[in-house]
Amino acid sequence: MTTTDEHLTHLAHSAQSRCFGCGPANPTGLQLDFFVAGDGMVVCLPTIPEAFAGHPGYLHGGVIATLLDEAMSKAVRAKGLTSMTRQLEVDFLRPVPSGAPIRLEGCVIRSEGRKSWAEARILNEAGKILAHGKGLFIEVKPR
Repeated sequence: MTTTDEHLTHLAHSAQSRCFGCGPANPTGLQLDFFVAGDGMVVCLPTIPEAFAGHPGYLHGGVIATLLDEAMSKAVRAKGLTSMTRQLEVDFLRPVPSGAPIRLEGCVIRSEGRKSWAEARILNEAGKILAHGKGLFIEVKPR
């Protein structure tokens, strides 16, 4: 799982961002780094440390929800929109390991006015889906 195998383009974010999920200025956050594929899907290839575990060796459910939320919101942002989560639905299919490489994928399913519906999933190294999410995102005007 590497970005060079897929010809992914880096999705830039603000260096001053303190976002828990993707903010490089948040030393206690996940500091996720996203890329955009040619089809508009966003991809992130993190290894989330044991510090974010619930049960030993597995990520906390809230962190899993955060990962899916981040992938969906970045898919909306890749379309040039700034949005916030309105609804989030998570299916925890299998335990997500901590300290092991995973793959996040997110995409926008449809948009209507200020609303965007997105989906995301977490996969293990073998390509097995561990968690799946759906969300509704509402466009907001930047401050």
